[in-house]
Amino acid sequence: MLTFSLTMVRHGETQYNRDKLLQGQGVDTPLSESGLQQCEAVGQYLKDVPFTCVFVSNLQRAVQTAEIILRNNTHCDGVEMTLEPLLRERGFGIAEGRHKEDLTNMANAAGQACRDYTPPGGETLDQVKLRFKKFLQVLFKQMLDKHSESEPDASSAAGGEAAAAAAAAGSAHDGLQGVSVHALVVSHGAYIRVAVRHLVEDLNSALPAGVKMSHLFSPCPNTGISRFLLTVSPSEPRPKLTAARCLFTNRKEHLENLAEVQ
Repeated sequence: MLTFSLTMVRHGETQYNRDKLLQGQGVDTPLSESGLQQCEAVGQYLKDVPFTCVFVSNLQRAVQTAEIILRNNTHCDGVEMTLEPLLRERGFGIAEGRHKEDLTNMANAAGQACRDYTPPGGETLDQVKLRFKKFLQVLFKQMLDKHSESEPDASSAAGGEAAAAAAAAGSAHDGLQGVSVHALVVSHGAYIRVAVRHLVEDLNSALPAGVKMSHLFSPCPNTGISRFLLTVSPSEPRPKLTAARCLFTNRKEHLENLAEVQ
């Protein structure tokens, strides 16, 4: 049995984000100047978290973000990124490269809510969820293969009250007390939103006291941070998740001093 932290970070801003244009998978743009500054800020915020593995979407906006986070980190010398296509943004089909209002208009014409609408050629939310479920199996197997000897103390169990209390403090180390294995994932806004919903609604993650569901499932800002504690155990035919706790979602305190440049 192994308990580890999963920290998910959305990539920094691109010009397409600024202009409210959909990128999806087919539009692969670099970070904007503001996006680079956001990444430096989140890198500084997370600099003392000793990530033991790093999984990154293979789209360049995510790769750039991860590179900056790792460059700022004081514990990640020699830790290599694993580029993982399963972490790519939701595909938006014919809507990619177009304004978000166009997607809303398409959804309205189809009589659907924008969040639930799938443009022609795009991915459904269930297809994105399936990709995340496949990624979790990759993650669980690698964690157990590499760190099966790491034993958490009693305060680090994913259901423990100590982790929940620590998460109220608001620091980059929230929920990490007593945990020695830490995974970083750098991905995309729509993908992370689906991932959080799956972890909370389908995998029954315990929630922070007093959390508002509207915040829990709100859109992730550029370089927003979400963190879960997960406990997995070896099982056949695949590793089994035995406990999960959501520590926080969509954290953006590291961006407060950048307000004037965003």
